[in-house]
Amino acid sequence: MAVLAVQNLTKVYKSHKVLDNITLTIDSPGIWALVGPNGVGKTTFLNVITNILPTTSGTVELVGKPNKDSSVFKEVAFLQDNTVLFDYLTGHDHLKYICDVQKIHKDKIKEVAEYVGMEGYLKKTVGNYSLGMKQHLLLAMSLINEPKLLLLDEPLNGLDPSSAILMRGILLKLAENGTSILLSSHNLAEIDRVTKQILFLKDGKLTVVDMNQFEETYYNFVLSDYEILKRLLIEHGYEVKQDSLRLQLKLESDQLDRVIDLIKTEGVQIFDIQKEKIGSEKIYKEIFSGAQYEKNPV
Repeated sequence: MAVLAVQNLTKVYKSHKVLDNITLTIDSPGIWALVGPNGVGKTTFLNVITNILPTTSGTVELVGKPNKDSSVFKEVAFLQDNTVLFDYLTGHDHLKYICDVQKIHKDKIKEVAEYVGMEGYLKKTVGNYSLGMKQHLLLAMSLINEPKLLLLDEPLNGLDPSSAILMRGILLKLAENGTSILLSSHNLAEIDRVTKQILFLKDGKLTVVDMNQFEETYYNFVLSDYEILKRLLIEHGYEVKQDSLRLQLKLESDQLDRVIDLIKTEGVQIFDIQKEKIGSEKIYKEIFSGAQYEKNPV
């Protein structure tokens, strides 16, 4: 059974076709990222999937049931933006409401609050929450029913580095334990850290890209001398870029030790090495600048 089955989905606003005959199936655990510029229709796509907005045509099934069947939300969760929160209620109030509606034991509130790191402000009113605290609450609300399918609209917005690391760890653990996750995000660097499965949305169409086919690894070296070494590396066939602060090499993982040995042989000091993966950002630029690449539209 597919946890998400979208068939010939179209959504039209007046004369504008926001979603154009999209077909998509997710039938295994993992993380998929929905990517595109502001206004391209990412939130509309998630809202149509969850029947917050009606389709113009096509069908959507969640965990084997039509998305119009409200019982699907016992096994599906949708993390929306913080406009769904009530400033005058506490975080505990929000979680208790979900427990009451879905008949979930109240002990789950404390468990999920600790899991997302919000136990310290669980009983404060949401009007006193920071943006990051609200994101933690939204995440807790979306996890309390232990969903098979988790949909997240910009879950990384407003997170400080510590919270982003926590969010990343939670998402990876959920996927590892059998949850299927579809998230939209503008944070391409974070996307590269959690998934290689990306759905680019452009002109109403989804393009599925497996980043394993495109991801490249670069190493940035800060050295005591650049010029002699740059010429030597080029002679050895390496792709080299240099600016005033660093020397950048495109390397496979098994080439790094050989390059370090070569640098040391020349008597050049290595002050710093930083690894950089170029993935979704590069493909994003190609797709939305109109460049050609091998693609699989759905």
